[in-house]
Amino acid sequence: MPKRAVPRIKLGSQGIEVSAQGLGCMGMSAFYGAPKPEPDMIKLIHHAINSGVTFLDTSDIYGPKTNEILLGKALKDGVREKVELATKFGIRYDGVREVRGDPEYVRSACEASLERLGVACIDLYYQHRIDTRLPIEITMGELKKLVEEGKIKYVGLSEASASTIRRAHSVHPITAVQLEWSLWSRDVEEDIIPTCRELGIGIVAYSPLGRGFFSSGPKLLEKLEEGDFRKYLPRFQPENLEHNKILYERVNEIAAKKGCTPSQLALAWVHHQGNDVVPIPGTTKIENLEQNIKALSVKLTPEEMAELESIASADSVKGARYGAGLTTYAESDTPPLSSWKA
Repeated sequence: MPKRAVPRIKLGSQGIEVSAQGLGCMGMSAFYGAPKPEPDMIKLIHHAINSGVTFLDTSDIYGPKTNEILLGKALKDGVREKVELATKFGIRYDGVREVRGDPEYVRSACEASLERLGVACIDLYYQHRIDTRLPIEITMGELKKLVEEGKIKYVGLSEASASTIRRAHSVHPITAVQLEWSLWSRDVEEDIIPTCRELGIGIVAYSPLGRGFFSSGPKLLEKLEEGDFRKYLPRFQPENLEHNKILYERVNEIAAKKGCTPSQLALAWVHHQGNDVVPIPGTTKIENLEQNIKALSVKLTPEEMAELESIASADSVKGARYGAGLTTYAESDTPPLSSWKA
């Protein structure tokens, strides 16, 4: 395949440069059904890199741990130098799900990720979920030490509230905030996106295709494997899906006029949010990767953006993003440092 140019952008104001579209690697190993064959996934990762998609996203909870091991194998033989590698810590599962941000855990999680990935340094290290039992400043203090020691280059947060982002950023610069942003998840636009822009923090949009909803609409449910956690998400439940399919149908109509797929249109909408936004759609198929890259060529006029935003209003989607027990930015505030007793 001839190499296709994917633009590169500065992610935030701290200096890291990444491909304008990244690759979410979670579904290769976890949560979306059975793990996919390792050789096929390594081939996909290499294809992405050769196509210019060099910003790779993983986490220690994907598998758990097996996705990082997969990435480590894919990055051997000189491939590591071609990518911007992002991983995450903070969610621990040992029979019971726990979120941790204490310094001892931060350090041990980082060192374990370095070993699994087979790298000396992680380019972008996110706190995956915020530990609300202790001040964010405590967690950030340890991350700052890891930067000073050369184990990580840049620090990120995922699913963090605006106030948590501000407090963290005052300890050590936050390079990027990862959040769910798509035509059916727009609540971050009110407070979190403006906070990131005010502070010069890059925005990494996960699930920009609505966890595959904008690829297939309601038919997606028919394709899901046993064990795919999307089956249990509120938005995919029958009582909500019947309402939510209206949004898909309207996006599909606009895409048909544009001569692109609904998923390309949904992804293009995220790309048009600004040059500080990098979506990281995930896939396990090379043909889907190719389709996602083509979304970079879909140009939307201000009128088309306005039309999409009018059909993707707050009341166009029914159901929460996550089920009970999965924390999001809305529950991520932490105790004040002044009240903390170690």
